Amino acid sequence: MSYFVYVLKSQKDNKHYIGSTSNVNKRLAFHNAGLQRSTRSRIPFVLIYYDEMETKQEALERELYLKSLKGGNAFKKIIGI
Repeated sequence: MSYFVYVLKSQKDNKHYIGSTSNVNKRLAFHNAGLQRSTRSRIPFVLIYYDEMETKQEALERELYLKSLKGGNAFKKIIGI
């Protein structure tokens, strides 16, 4: 089973949310439905980046790596902004 690291951009405040999942489209719908407490006040979101990993562990490690870069030039370069 594949796992994904994803970056969402809030259309409300232009901030990013980084997460991992086994189904990107389902997770995006979950966020936009307001079911994620931490992002509920920032909907709607658009998917701006995702990367497929072979294992859940790899996806979690990549998620932590992206979070460590968040806001910097390296983060912007990786996600293409």
